[in-house]
Amino acid sequence: ALVNSFIMLSILLKTICYNFEVADEILFKVKTPLGITIHTTKNYWKIITTLKHPIMIKYKREVKLTLKDPDQIRQSKQDPKVHLYYKNIGKVYICVVADHTSTKEGYIITTYLTDRIKEGEQIYVKT
Repeated sequence: ALVNSFIMLSILLKTICYNFEVADEILFKVKTPLGITIHTTKNYWKIITTLKHPIMIKYKREVKLTLKDPDQIRQSKQDPKVHLYYKNIGKVYICVVADHTSTKEGYIITTYLTDRIKEGEQIYVKT
């Protein structure tokens, strides 16, 4: 029951975030190696960089590069529309979590620094 509650909360939050973004000005759009154009808005970027992961405020350029030229892309085990984009930037990776809302576009759910790549189906590796 707890897992189902978590999944429902996650879906609700993604829906709220997506609807919030629709009415906001796009900050950037980036085409990924999968052919998906991922975007975020000015207001949602502010939420990520003030409430969720403040350290990411100085990594906007690297977040865009992670989407454009990732080292690896993994598909979430819980939600096949959610993809995790990874780029090594020294001792850590930037991870950009994106929801692919269609076969052509999606939006950033969050981004953060991590010392390891999470589980999930590996669907792309930079060669």
